[in-house]
Amino acid sequence: MRAGPVPIENHGIIGDLRTVALVGADGTIDWLCFPHFDSPSVFAALLDPERGGHFRLSPELEGVVRKQFYWPDTNVLVTRFYTADGVGEIIDFMPMSTGAHRKHPREILRRVRVVRGAMAFQLECFPAFNYGRDPHTSKLIPGGASFLSERQSLTLSTKLKLEVGPRGVSARFKLHAGQSQVFTLREGAPESCADTVHSHESAEVLFRETVDYWRRWLSKCTYKGRWREMVQRSALALKLLTFEPTGAIVAAPTCSLPESPGGVRNWDYRYTWLRDAAFTVYAFLRVGFKEEAGAFMRWLEARCAELPDDAPLSLMYSIDGSRVPPEEELSHLSGYGGARPVRIGNAAADQLQLDIYGELMDSVYLYNKHGAPISYDFWRHLRRLVDWVCDHWQERDEGIWEVRGGRRHFVYSKLMCWVAVDRALRLADKRSFPADRTRWLAVRDAIFEEIMQKGWSAERQAFIQAYNREALDAANLLMPLVFFLSPVDPRMLSTLEALNRPPEKGGLVSDGLVFRYDADATLDGIPGSEGTFNLCSFWLVEAMTRASVASSQYLEESRLTFERMLGYANHLGLYAEQTGMSGEALGNFPQALTHLSLISAAYNLDRTLGRRE
Repeated sequence: MRAGPVPIENHGIIGDLRTVALVGADGTIDWLCFPHFDSPSVFAALLDPERGGHFRLSPELEGVVRKQFYWPDTNVLVTRFYTADGVGEIIDFMPMSTGAHRKHPREILRRVRVVRGAMAFQLECFPAFNYGRDPHTSKLIPGGASFLSERQSLTLSTKLKLEVGPRGVSARFKLHAGQSQVFTLREGAPESCADTVHSHESAEVLFRETVDYWRRWLSKCTYKGRWREMVQRSALALKLLTFEPTGAIVAAPTCSLPESPGGVRNWDYRYTWLRDAAFTVYAFLRVGFKEEAGAFMRWLEARCAELPDDAPLSLMYSIDGSRVPPEEELSHLSGYGGARPVRIGNAAADQLQLDIYGELMDSVYLYNKHGAPISYDFWRHLRRLVDWVCDHWQERDEGIWEVRGGRRHFVYSKLMCWVAVDRALRLADKRSFPADRTRWLAVRDAIFEEIMQKGWSAERQAFIQAYNREALDAANLLMPLVFFLSPVDPRMLSTLEALNRPPEKGGLVSDGLVFRYDADATLDGIPGSEGTFNLCSFWLVEAMTRASVASSQYLEESRLTFERMLGYANHLGLYAEQTGMSGEALGNFPQALTHLSLISAAYNLDRTLGRRE
């Protein structure tokens, strides 16, 4: 066994629009929740190499050079191994079909082949059901092995001869140039899987179908500007975070990857945050993916229709629209790099976060404009939500960053309440929908005036995090992005300058990387520190891009900051939630917020650069 987990950044992902598996550069699947994103894990070596379970295919030799890449324009992952004696590779994917109905069972297909010389491999398939809490039996069957726990079962199909051990099955095999072996893992425990073992030909058919599926999907992308490969990779990653049966979009496919090495800020992101999903809709619409935006709108309308009168939306939901499970600590798992506690479920689901209505209404407004006109019945539900915002915008809440230090009057929350009412007014006027325009206009203006009076610090010459608190917050970079203020308003430029200083000088930016806030000054109720927040770094790029109409130096700085951020992507163009001081990935991976903000920053920066040429 390895001494510890593969670093977060040394992973690729594969998926089938229902779940995602993380594949380490060493050829190990060390994270998989099956059959769905929020199902209990069957492989979780990322959170505990001993107890978590894994599916490893790797060369037996030490000192192997390992590299990963995606088959062009797809989510098919290739992991290659280089030695003096041979070159081998694993092609990993979950089969997809371009047809309306799947022609194959849901499975992970792993094809190992040697392309030069010879190479000896080892296989270990050691599932650990229900986050390693449920024991299982491993049994050899014709054509492979089955793993059976009380609540779940899996089958590994292969033509290899396997050996059974206490944790699962293993094998050693050697391949020469041109030879290959195929392994599939699917749900269920039949008495025999001999008739489902893929031949090289059938595996090739599934591979070609899956490549074709992803290329057909990506061909809808309308973005043709600079950094197109990074934008497309971000779009492909966001697509993998969509749950096709319902249209829900998860924030990330992992849980409890720490926001600081060995720290306690470890959360479960395998759910649908209305905020994150609404931002994702914006990113999809920006680059031409209207179907995904429409699917989420239908999911959102269903959540609105379920609400009792005068009830607020929950800020997050399970992918089927149900309540997020209570937060729970898994004390038997050691945590990624010793970062404990390991948490599943999320207690933040019970928080009040007023900003979600702004992101929601903005995404609906944009979908109505760039996707398809919304229905009257959907409008009726939205109108009720806007009336609720008008009744409650003056309350304290926990804010976008889900602090656990008590409710406050967060400036960003007030800002997004303004956005909610503003977009509702625009939508009502655009579609001639009935609405209480007189009241909505009065509330919108009242919110604006209050933010300018109580959210502005004359001492710091910047918008602050919360009323009566002088701390800065990178979320205020969104003010010009949501058209609350002009990007060249003196107060906005002053805020940008205040934020864009290093932490030791009172700012939030370190070498182009942005902290979302000063954890010591904010008193967020959570011990420990965290890395820089990638979403905020891309927000900084956008804010400087828009401010460049006043000063060309902002455009040069925004482009340099964007290019620098691209350098923090992993070898596959994927990002976690945060970046550490040594450039390491921190937090859950890959993170939708990071990839959607990359798309938005690239779109607007490219457009602005094009105007200057």
